[in-house]
Amino acid sequence: MSAPAIASAALKSRVRRTSLYNKIANPDDLIKLFPNGSYIGWSGFTGVGYPKMIPTMLADHVEKNNLQGKLKYSLFVGASSGAETENRWAALDMIERRSPHQVGKSIAKGINEGRIEFFDKHLSMFPADLVYGFYTKDRPKPKLDVVIVEATAITETGGIIPGASVGATPELIQMADKIIVEVNTSMPSFEGLHDITMMDLPPNRKPYLIMAPEDRIGTNYIPVDSEKIVAIVESNYQDQTQPNNPADAGSKAIAGHLIEFLEHEVKHGRLPENLLPIQSGIGNIANAVIGGLAESNFKDLRVWTEVLQDTFLDLFDSGKLDFATATSIRFSPDGFKRFYDNWDHYFDKLLLRAQQVSNSPEIIRRLGVIGMNTPVEVDIYAHANSTNVMGSRMLNGIGGSADFLRNSKYSIMHTPSTRPSKIDPHGVSCIVPMATHVDQTEHDLDVVVTEQGLADVRGLSPKERSRVIVNKCAHPEYRAILEDYIAKAEFECTKRGWLHEPHLLWQSFDMHKALDQEGSMKKLKGWK
Repeated sequence: MSAPAIASAALKSRVRRTSLYNKIANPDDLIKLFPNGSYIGWSGFTGVGYPKMIPTMLADHVEKNNLQGKLKYSLFVGASSGAETENRWAALDMIERRSPHQVGKSIAKGINEGRIEFFDKHLSMFPADLVYGFYTKDRPKPKLDVVIVEATAITETGGIIPGASVGATPELIQMADKIIVEVNTSMPSFEGLHDITMMDLPPNRKPYLIMAPEDRIGTNYIPVDSEKIVAIVESNYQDQTQPNNPADAGSKAIAGHLIEFLEHEVKHGRLPENLLPIQSGIGNIANAVIGGLAESNFKDLRVWTEVLQDTFLDLFDSGKLDFATATSIRFSPDGFKRFYDNWDHYFDKLLLRAQQVSNSPEIIRRLGVIGMNTPVEVDIYAHANSTNVMGSRMLNGIGGSADFLRNSKYSIMHTPSTRPSKIDPHGVSCIVPMATHVDQTEHDLDVVVTEQGLADVRGLSPKERSRVIVNKCAHPEYRAILEDYIAKAEFECTKRGWLHEPHLLWQSFDMHKALDQEGSMKKLKGWK
């Protein structure tokens, strides 16, 4: 047993409900709350706003006592958590079940080796399904045993002020039997940056009365039953994000094609001059697109998305972005410093919401969002695979891509035309005859874009889409291979009267087979 916890002056300044002072604890004193088989919830989304002290303490406990595989938990987080906590748990074989999203080599390895049961779910649906009791339906009590929440402050009424993300924290709190709050005093209080709504069950669910990204409909804190709070722990450990890689030539080319397309849509009256609210996924291409908007002629822009990255700060600073709302701000270390140093400049231009609001299909559709995300592969008929490499190897999970792509006014997939394999810099074509796993269907996508060009497939039949996608988006080294596939598929299917969406069904994955057996899709030896 460690020495009694002493509340620092910094902690007391953040915990304004003084009756909670007697619950201040050391992490080591809380091990008894985490028996094997517990169902655990964490706050956090895309590696920010997650608890650090308790997960690290538990990992240390397992490592020190050789309990790998003997102390395992079902873990529920709104999206991914910090690699030094979640990934470490996976490496120590501490995760039995995980939902709905994850990022990290160790946890992906555990899933793909069958040691971790992973349930992949749309991020807009996960919080509601959690409160419905879908994930605890086989338990004696339909609650999560312990939910660990990172806060930057606690209000006089006991409300929790989150940090850089909201995610599924409101719903995790609703489903918690016990709550541990980690109050992080190493970062500023984020009070005033959140718009929090709690969930009612059908038939009493209420609509979200949001007409613009800046609309507030809730409170700036998460309401909590203080009786559920069993401990408060001080944290002085900041979110461990990584620096962003600079945009490469291919990403810049994709951004250029998209800017030109948006300008075309404005010219033809299908978009207003300041566009419509923008959603952008995570990664280099997404950063390049937002960076391209900062250098474009567009102005008075608004953003409705799930994650903000560093280039959104560039867009703010360019004077072209008026307001942005998300469920997470995942800046690099330099980006967070820039954000904190210019707090007053950004504070009234930003709002963080729960993920079931940021990713709400109804709001996305009503606002006419421009949705842009990156897949693993897209096939010639505009089906997209976002999750499973070679159809089987789980990458990260579907995340919020389908929330946006199914419901946006413009559903856009951007990807390099090729990726390198071990033996070939262009060994993997991202444009393929048939997607090995389908997360976004042909019915959902409007635009496919690579560094080669942009395919606008709105209103086109499958046969028309196949030609446009291959002609505009495929890498030159694969274009003839794919055109040959289309010709042979149409020839064979014409004889059978199957010409709506022609496939050589027994050969459609031969490019993937060549990659697996020969190391490159280009080593395909013809469509036989």
